[in-house]
Amino acid sequence: MSTLDLTSLETYAESCRAIADEAFAGLDPAGVEAISQEYNAYPGLERLTPPQGLVTLEDRLDDALRDRARRAVLEGLIFWEHAAAGEATRLNLGPKYLIHPHRLSLSHDYLAAGLLEPAHAEGEDGADWARFRGRLVHPHTLLPMPLGARHLWQWAFEITRLAEEAGLDPARALARQKLLLIINEQTEAEITRQVREADFLGLAPENFLFLVQPAFPGLTPGPGGWRFNDATARRLHNHGQMAMQKTMDGQVFHLRPDGRREPLSQARFFERLEETADLVSYNIEDLDYLTRALDFDTIGLALDLGDRGFGMTMEIVANHPEHPVKGGLCAHDPALGRDVVIESFRLRDFPPRRITHLNKNFNHYPNPARVFRKLHREGLFMPAAVKDDALYFQPVQGDLNFLVETAFIARRVPAALSSWKSPEDTPAALAAMARQDTQPGFVEFIRDKIR
Repeated sequence: MSTLDLTSLETYAESCRAIADEAFAGLDPAGVEAISQEYNAYPGLERLTPPQGLVTLEDRLDDALRDRARRAVLEGLIFWEHAAAGEATRLNLGPKYLIHPHRLSLSHDYLAAGLLEPAHAEGEDGADWARFRGRLVHPHTLLPMPLGARHLWQWAFEITRLAEEAGLDPARALARQKLLLIINEQTEAEITRQVREADFLGLAPENFLFLVQPAFPGLTPGPGGWRFNDATARRLHNHGQMAMQKTMDGQVFHLRPDGRREPLSQARFFERLEETADLVSYNIEDLDYLTRALDFDTIGLALDLGDRGFGMTMEIVANHPEHPVKGGLCAHDPALGRDVVIESFRLRDFPPRRITHLNKNFNHYPNPARVFRKLHREGLFMPAAVKDDALYFQPVQGDLNFLVETAFIARRVPAALSSWKSPEDTPAALAAMARQDTQPGFVEFIRDKIR
């Protein structure tokens, strides 16, 4: 199989074309779709058993590790990655970062789905209310912030509180943080404008980094083999592509005072990773995050495991025994002699009832420079998907667990998965925003920061 050349976006695209030529020679998109499940399938699905080496978080933690985590945060030793390039197509509310709660009362899709019931509020010029599964909620009573801003300001709020509790200057604690915000081409101008107007949330501008994940046209076959076809829809290549993109030269950047990009060389980006002990990767759709951005338990454990040579930790939750769902599978592979996580793309017709443990999609990368250098050299598996008669590759970030030594973490009492992925999740999303707004001191903290 052709290997990925991750020198640049151009060499990545050429690698995708070469993989298509090699794997799908003589096929059209319909032919690829017919064999895609087999092509994507993880080898040896039938031999997998429940995981055997889960690390129970509470068994490994003590106050010393939690204190170490707090010190690491205050000293700027954590690299915070926030993935916000997703387009939220199932929500039909625009890019995830820019989803605004005040738009929800105007969404005919939610009314049609039976999630909203129109009503009228007295006063406020007859503004619409909505009844979310029996609970009367007025979205306009929520703070006027889009989801992405809520995500970032929660993080800044908790670091500020942590510094105050430690008797330190919160402004200095924030200024030394290192953050990478991953966005897409469609949202770049608006999101960078908002971040600049927010004075980079108090970070030194050179510490607030960006990565713009591009959308690629689909591949279609022609006389000379598979080629990118500009007549097809442009789509993101999933979160595995963004993980690989940040290892390329000049893709990560910060903003100059005039708003122009200042790209980082590959060497400089890896130097920034060398300055940190753990990279934490957050998903913008995680709802638990809106009231708990800093998890000192998982940070402390990741730092300790990093000392022991691990390059990745993945949090694992149990599947529902009566109503199992299909998702990233954590299982033991006897051929490899270790536990692995296998994403949904590679599960073929693996029955959900056999998926006893799921990946929560919350990952740490202790020793991040070492991890992402290896990713740059070796790349990820490239699952294939056919959409609207064109071929798109869909690599997943979770496949990093096959490249580096990975610890799979479980909580003794795991929390349920809580993400805003579909209209059915909207009541939980509004409830999470309401809980965020009612945190003691939160409104005061951001009162002067809302534009």
